[in-house]
Amino acid sequence: MSDEEIQLLNPNTSVQDCVDYKDRPSNRFHSGRWRSAFLIIGVEVAERFAFYGITLNLITYLTGPLGQSTATGAASLNVWYGTASLLPLLGAFVSDSYIGRYRTIIIASVLYILGLGLLTLSAVLPSFYSCHTQNAANAKESCSSRLQIIIFYLSLYLVAIAQGGHKPCIQAFGADQFDSRDPEESKAKSSFFNWWYFTIVAINTITISILNYIQDNLGWGLGFGIPCIVMILALIVFLLGTTTYRFSRKGYDNNLSVKIWLAIRKAFRNRSISTSAVSIEEEAQFKFADKTSLSPRSLDKDFRSTNEFEEGKGILRLFPIWATCLVFAIVYAQAFTLFTEQGVTMDRSIGPNFKVPAASLLVFTSLSTVILIPIYDRILVPFARAITRKPSGLTMLQRIGTGLVFSLLSMVVAAVVEMKRLETARKYGLVDMPEAIVPMGIWWLIPQYLLFGIAEVFAYVGLQEFFYDQVPSGLRSTGLALYLSIFGVGSFLSSFLISAIEKVTGGRGKSGWFSDNLNRAHLDYFYWLLAALSMNPNALALRFRVSTATKCKQISQTP
Repeated sequence: MSDEEIQLLNPNTSVQDCVDYKDRPSNRFHSGRWRSAFLIIGVEVAERFAFYGITLNLITYLTGPLGQSTATGAASLNVWYGTASLLPLLGAFVSDSYIGRYRTIIIASVLYILGLGLLTLSAVLPSFYSCHTQNAANAKESCSSRLQIIIFYLSLYLVAIAQGGHKPCIQAFGADQFDSRDPEESKAKSSFFNWWYFTIVAINTITISILNYIQDNLGWGLGFGIPCIVMILALIVFLLGTTTYRFSRKGYDNNLSVKIWLAIRKAFRNRSISTSAVSIEEEAQFKFADKTSLSPRSLDKDFRSTNEFEEGKGILRLFPIWATCLVFAIVYAQAFTLFTEQGVTMDRSIGPNFKVPAASLLVFTSLSTVILIPIYDRILVPFARAITRKPSGLTMLQRIGTGLVFSLLSMVVAAVVEMKRLETARKYGLVDMPEAIVPMGIWWLIPQYLLFGIAEVFAYVGLQEFFYDQVPSGLRSTGLALYLSIFGVGSFLSSFLISAIEKVTGGRGKSGWFSDNLNRAHLDYFYWLLAALSMNPNALALRFRVSTATKCKQISQTP
């Protein structure tokens, strides 16, 4: 049946709480749904291409052209990535509290283009810089490197700010194109997050591999310039789709910070009260948030209603899951840093004249994701649904917990492979030859990348859906920013661990776990440590899998 025929049978075609770009009631059949969602997904594909196009091979740039050590480069990258992952909290706050998702996306896109343009300039600057002095060689190197590094870090953190505004808003804006009250659109929204991630990974699998090759072989200026051009095209496409989008009539909530702050304040004010005095359900998995619900009479006068108070408390109830997944975020950081450094030391040859860029092995993470998502959505979910009688098959937290198990397995395999690489280096007398290639194919790293890709399908996508679904509709950008902040804090923790371990193990002239000479380093010890730390989050995820989801879901659905 055509859309026109459906409209004749159902005269009520407007979407509740949604308007079009002219602030008119949004027509269900001429706005939103997959038409707008695919357009927004295309914009996100371009943004992820730009972001990962500079991120995945950045460790090579830091330890190569910029001359940083392995430990310093990994720490610098982790700090930057951590900052980039925490800034979505600021972007979501600005979006949900003041200017809305659509305007935030446009402003962030402009900042993205500016940052990528400056990054390109920093890469090509040494080629054009000239110092007119007597000692030309030394002066050129000194002047060029100082200016290059200043522009490089300025542009890199400008990209982080842009990503902070773009990332949480674009995904929430895409999910907003489906009406949860309509059965068909609700079903489509449940698949949206799977296909969102699938499309991004599928398209970028090939394009990022090509970009890594360009950066390694044709120059960093061109390798950074292409993402800049792609972001310009993405902004144009996003603006062209304006007439098809649905915009939330609820707009933005300038009381967001008040709600969360007062809920936290009340929790601390009541921290000394015994758990038995709290009149809630029997679960006490998050007593900090529960102590904010003692009695309607105890509500702070700054709250306009009990429901408004519950919204602030609902955000707090997400933090057990947030904290549970921090170790997964630490593991996640290694795929972009230490995994790549491992690959650089191994035999990457294909034929006599071609070497595989070490960062390109991330394509196997993408491949496992591309293959598994359709299997999960079309086979595993219906099978699990028949057993559990739940529409989603697995609950969101069960999905996240499964991903944590696979991330643990990824660390175990990475540790075993690194032990094999070190053994091979010793066998061929390469321990004190850091520039030599260890005669062990880079393909040994494929299993750890594949396992990591499976972990992403379950944990990464599960976290996206969980933090979108479990917050009130007006705070969706904030919910997605909270999930992104997991990886920001995880990157900072990874940087702290690497720095602390290197300081303890590498003092007094000893070769530490992260020695610049990886043949004397012990990345395997670090992988075993992360595998051990990963054991605890799995147990916590199972502990929280029922009650938290139910309680937060009820709050998110409160009108």
